[in-house]
Amino acid sequence: MSRILTYREALREGLDEELARDPNVVLMGEEVAQFNGAYKVTEGSIGKMG
Repeated sequence: MSRILTYREALREGLDEELARDPNVVLMGEEVAQFNGAYKVTEGSIGKMG
């Protein structure tokens, strides 16, 4: 079954999957946690991953 995601949601989902799958994966950048990231791509990630 297919589903419709926005580009932002697809990026967030992919990042979350890889961060959970591999402990060597890190997410770095300006405003990743502050303001839920630029364009809200990392929204909620800081709460899940710390």
